[in-house]
Amino acid sequence: MKYFVIGDEDTVLGFSLVGVFGLQATTSEQAMQAWNKALEDPEVGIIIITDGVAALIRGLVDRYLFSESFPLVVEIPSAHSKEGPPDLRSLVNQAIGVSL
Repeated sequence: MKYFVIGDEDTVLGFSLVGVFGLQATTSEQAMQAWNKALEDPEVGIIIITDGVAALIRGLVDRYLFSESFPLVVEIPSAHSKEGPPDLRSLVNQAIGVSL
């Protein structure tokens, strides 16, 4: 099973440092393309998506969040979230269980 991250540049770069492939998205069109790319790979079991990007395609994300089908979707705060920038180490820990 593989992970796939969709988010802002910093989030995608950070997750790439621990071996998680992903795509950057800043528009709803880019978010949709990244989402479809993640779904193309049958080995992707978990999609990690930032809250800002998830808001761009909320209807689609919610269909997977509230279902029992794969892939599993994990929504995380982005660096520009109202809660302040997240600690990358804790995000990786929370999303994929890898302790840095």
